[in-house]
Amino acid sequence: MMKLFLFLIAALPLAAAETLHVYTWADYVSPEVVEKFEEKHGCKVVVDTFDSNEAMFAKLKAGASGYDVIFPTSYMIQVMETESMLLDLDSTLLPNMKHVDPSVLEKIHDRRMKRSVPYTVGYAILACRKDKLPADPDTWKVFEHQSLAGRMTLLDDMRETIGAALKSLGYSINTRDEKQLQEARNVLLKWKPNIAKFDNEGYKAGLDSGEFLLVHGYSGDLFQVAQENSKVRLLIPQQGVTMSCDEMVIPKTAQQPALAHAFINFLLEPDIAAENMEWMGYLCPNLEALKKVSPEFLQNPAVTIPEDIKARSEVIQDLGADLAKYTRVWDAVKK
Repeated sequence: MMKLFLFLIAALPLAAAETLHVYTWADYVSPEVVEKFEEKHGCKVVVDTFDSNEAMFAKLKAGASGYDVIFPTSYMIQVMETESMLLDLDSTLLPNMKHVDPSVLEKIHDRRMKRSVPYTVGYAILACRKDKLPADPDTWKVFEHQSLAGRMTLLDDMRETIGAALKSLGYSINTRDEKQLQEARNVLLKWKPNIAKFDNEGYKAGLDSGEFLLVHGYSGDLFQVAQENSKVRLLIPQQGVTMSCDEMVIPKTAQQPALAHAFINFLLEPDIAAENMEWMGYLCPNLEALKKVSPEFLQNPAVTIPEDIKARSEVIQDLGADLAKYTRVWDAVKK
């Protein structure tokens, strides 16, 4: 009986510990950073991942309500706000918001950080196996090359991949013009026979192993692969790329809103943000943290793209009812 009593007493701290449920992209928060937060706050963090904003949104709309902090892209935050899914943030619990770069706030919808706080700025770019390609293709039109058929991948993301086709034509990634979108559809149908698959996760391992020679992917993911494999080179298409700002939000259904605020504030601490961004390969728009990262990190093309290409790049916007035009294109391409 005494042994049972002692066992129950020993189990009490663990049972009483709060659990924070985080819903984010794969490889998006350093495990060491998570451990530091758990130790500081005496809690447990459970991380679940999604591979597209649309998949995340669909899951939440279907009734998933166990998440405390979510990391959507800016355009999806506008949709979530319209659906009244987000909690108003308590700025008194987020003193580290002062470190967020004002120039990034100018590009996003929630400039006052009422319901969202910028986490990263990233790009959808290309990467290749430089040991197996004779030259560096720095254009979206590389997907026309039949010599690479079956050895290339495109993101399984409607806005990113249609955006790549639009950029290859010199159009805006946010166009609402039916004719331009039909041209983009024809471009993708031309590219489709040459790609191995549309993919959001496996392209990293495939590029690393040499199964794929050229992939379309997220800059931070590709930065991580290049860090581990010297045969991988990052490429920025000259026509411009999609820029994205992923942000941290707290859903109204959060069970641990106070702990969620603490987690967001923790990720904004300059030392933590610097450690985290060097691990994941994405730029955190945190002015104090950027003073603490290595020069090599800032020189990486996945982090700092050339100014002339940046000028031709765009942030994905919420298109409201016109999003249906993109869905029709995507359905025609994926069927």
